[in-house]
Amino acid sequence: MTSVTQRQFWISTLAKAPLEHLERQFGLLDELPSYEFLRAPEMGLAMVQGRSGGTGQPFYLGEMTLTRCVVRLLADAAHDRGLDKTEAIAGYGYITGRSHRHAELAAVCDALLQHPDWHDTVLDTVIEPLVAAAQQQQQQQARQVESTRVNFFTMVRGN
Repeated sequence: MTSVTQRQFWISTLAKAPLEHLERQFGLLDELPSYEFLRAPEMGLAMVQGRSGGTGQPFYLGEMTLTRCVVRLLADAAHDRGLDKTEAIAGYGYITGRSHRHAELAAVCDALLQHPDWHDTVLDTVIEPLVAAAQQQQQQQARQVESTRVNFFTMVRGN
């Protein structure tokens, strides 16, 4: 059984991953089960809220573009799990921007990660490499920021 926290983590990882990385890792999966769109990829807007000073009163910062997609693994995958089609596994993909393909891949990966036969494979093949790449990118950015750090100090003048 997958916890809510685990699912939030992989959905976040899939949404934040660059499409090129996600495509490459997804392409390594063999013979995927068939799926259908419950909600084909579509673009929309979401209102973004901010806070003054990060902790103050909330205000509306503006709108951002989102793309969402919902897929359902078809009867062959549901049957493997002993479910009928109405109980088939649904996967959700919500990403920032306008990439239909990114939202679709995120939704398919989410559905596969909920399937007991696919969970470990998708975790090892897709999620873990994406997490490692994101950590490497963060470390590289931290090194770049550190290399440009300027230390200021104050000198006291004598009388």
